[in-house]
Amino acid sequence: MVQASSTRHVASRLQEAMEDSPVVLIQGPRQCGKTTLAQMVCQPMGYDYISFDDEGTRRAAEADPVGFVNTLPERVILDEVQRVPNLFLSIKLAVDRNRTAGRFILTGSVNVLQMRQVTDSLAGRMDIIRLHPFAQTEIEGTSPKFLDTLFSAGFKTRQVEPATEQMMGRIVAGGYPSALRRVDEQRRFAWYQNYIEALVQRDVPDIAGIRSPEILSQLLTLAATQTAQLVSVNNLSSSFQLSRNTIHDYLTLLAKMFLLETIPAWHSNRLKRLIKTPKLHIGDTGVACALMKLNRSVLTYDGTLFGHVLETFVLQELRRQASAHEQPHTFFHYREKDGAEVDIVIARGATALSGVEVKASATVSNADFRGLRKLKAVAADRFAGGVLIYNGEMCLRFGDGLYAVPLQMLWKPRH
Repeated sequence: MVQASSTRHVASRLQEAMEDSPVVLIQGPRQCGKTTLAQMVCQPMGYDYISFDDEGTRRAAEADPVGFVNTLPERVILDEVQRVPNLFLSIKLAVDRNRTAGRFILTGSVNVLQMRQVTDSLAGRMDIIRLHPFAQTEIEGTSPKFLDTLFSAGFKTRQVEPATEQMMGRIVAGGYPSALRRVDEQRRFAWYQNYIEALVQRDVPDIAGIRSPEILSQLLTLAATQTAQLVSVNNLSSSFQLSRNTIHDYLTLLAKMFLLETIPAWHSNRLKRLIKTPKLHIGDTGVACALMKLNRSVLTYDGTLFGHVLETFVLQELRRQASAHEQPHTFFHYREKDGAEVDIVIARGATALSGVEVKASATVSNADFRGLRKLKAVAADRFAGGVLIYNGEMCLRFGDGLYAVPLQMLWKPRH
């Protein structure tokens, strides 16, 4: 069970941003813990809290945004600020008069970088903290060290305890705090279903003029069946009586709400036979499993489906650990036309590159490293290390900078 007060990895980044930025935005999907984080860090410092989920407050801000901002407390948390987009210009004007660091702490459940009002108004005045649902390291209370070990090729040969049953439970449970507080699997499943329905009914009308928002939940369910696969708008649109462009716009909206994402293909001028289609991933495996009505038993007996969901689980864990790292990490996938591929490619800064292949099996062989070896050859001096994450018990070296690593070492690096 996860407590609402569990420490988040990005808390230190929020504190640092408050020391030099007049506006700090915490953005991520609804119910991932943004409000809890903001209140935990800021309220002991005397911040007031205002939520735009309150209808009266929202209407007052919409009616007179300048007056609303001018009468705010000296330091304030503005929750779900995307619901009042006209407020951003007023915040800019206030900041230009008084650039006190940490003056406004905003939270948003929509990617505000895709909102014209924000990019035009707060460029150069705002620091952005991305908050995800809980990482497994946050649930366990361990340090997120996996990426540093990966980029230093620092894995050691060792045996660890198997984690098959535990792994299935973690994948189905996902990372949303409110869902994780529910011990019963069916109760968590019900929470996720209600969560998706609430997003479609409440948030979608606020950010997009869609006449039939129920199509979004159907599209998200269909997208969940294609998680960790190459994006095919044609395949998705064939199930609906909608144009390809409309489906593309709906996918963009779901990504804007942090419910899914597309991972671009990594490419190199040294190799021409690359597939450049992006990969689709659902933002959280708890959401994906609820949409597909998957429990631990179904995942155990459907190896192909389990492999795709496991890859998404690994990607999201790495993303969540990377969000707290002092160095920027960019995520890609790698696939050649001859079939060689690496599920996840991670660029650290501008120079270092690592690869992560994911395998649902409990065994591993030298042939499983084909894609990682190709990536290593193409990346040349940029290549820092590569791992094959699998459902086994041994951490093993398979050549210079290449390792087979049990899945549980993602969150228990010293296990």
